Amino acid sequence: MKKQAIALACMAAWQAAAQAQSNVEIYGNFDEYVGYIRSSSGAHITGLNDGAVLRSRLGFRGTEDIGGGYKVKFTLEQGINADTGTGADTTRLFDRQSWVGIEAPSGEYRIGRQNTEIFLIGGAIDYTDRTTFGSLFNTFGIPSRYDNDLSYRTPRLAGAQLVLHYALPENGGATRGNSPVYQLALDYRNGPWRAGYAGLQARPNTVTATVRDKVVYHNVYADYQYGGGTIYLAAARSNNSTSNANGLNAGVILNNVSSPTNFFAGTDRNAARYYNLYQISADYRIDSRLRVGALYGVIHDTSGGDGGARGANVGAYYELSKRTTLYGFASEMRNQANAGFRFSGSAGPSANLAGADINGKHLTGLQAGILHKF
Repeated sequence: MKKQAIALACMAAWQAAAQAQSNVEIYGNFDEYVGYIRSSSGAHITGLNDGAVLRSRLGFRGTEDIGGGYKVKFTLEQGINADTGTGADTTRLFDRQSWVGIEAPSGEYRIGRQNTEIFLIGGAIDYTDRTTFGSLFNTFGIPSRYDNDLSYRTPRLAGAQLVLHYALPENGGATRGNSPVYQLALDYRNGPWRAGYAGLQARPNTVTATVRDKVVYHNVYADYQYGGGTIYLAAARSNNSTSNANGLNAGVILNNVSSPTNFFAGTDRNAARYYNLYQISADYRIDSRLRVGALYGVIHDTSGGDGGARGANVGAYYELSKRTTLYGFASEMRNQANAGFRFSGSAGPSANLAGADINGKHLTGLQAGILHKF
């Protein structure tokens, strides 16, 4: 009996220690808003959309402390169309993230479907976290995540952190000739200052390519926190105008979410057209719950083909509770004669304009919604 009691006590102690060293968390958010978009063509649309600030999602993440400064970590995350209850990507169960990794004294190593560093620095780009109608960076399109990705991030030393990614080409059969997607990022933080670079590069398929330009996305940023808020400066250069255009700027180059693959054929002549993006933004906290902000941005078509745009935005966030935020934004954008950019949020609005109603047109947009995190 004594031996059994000792064994049971040891088992209970082991289980308690294991539970103390590891945990699994269920998390997510709902973000729904009423959006109104009007074109200078006279067309307009109103809709209930998902994800002005954060795409609605359900996620699972866990950490196991295995001792000696080492932890095993994982994240599984699925996007949701909260306005309809459907999955954001019906071809995937965990379309947003699906990775496992090890955190060590030397840094963190991850493998699987991961967010890009360009996506992760959204909070350093403008006061809207680079997700609303008003952000010109969001309008242009952001490389967000890729499959089969290996990454390494250093510990933060003297305020600086380096991150590297390598998304495997997995060549073979009909996919031979594909090349990897490379990423490099450097983020520096010191007191009220934050600055850095996040970039991506991918070569076209060596078998099918007729346009030899690599896809690039280079993004630099600098922020300063003053007494009441933050000032944001950002610039980018890219030839990958694909994500949110549905008119003259639409191309099929390197998909921003790795669907159906990480790679591109190199047959789209738009890959030879490069854009420079510039944006300035600032916010101000009126009190502990209310924050307001504004931004102005430009998409410059360096080819001289009048395929750029410029726009501005004002908005506010009101923290109703610790987990719930109300928000509202007013935005405007002017496409040049040969540009066809259109508004987007964290998720592409299900109610949007396209084609002749955006090509060369002046767009205005309003968003009012609620974000709840759990």
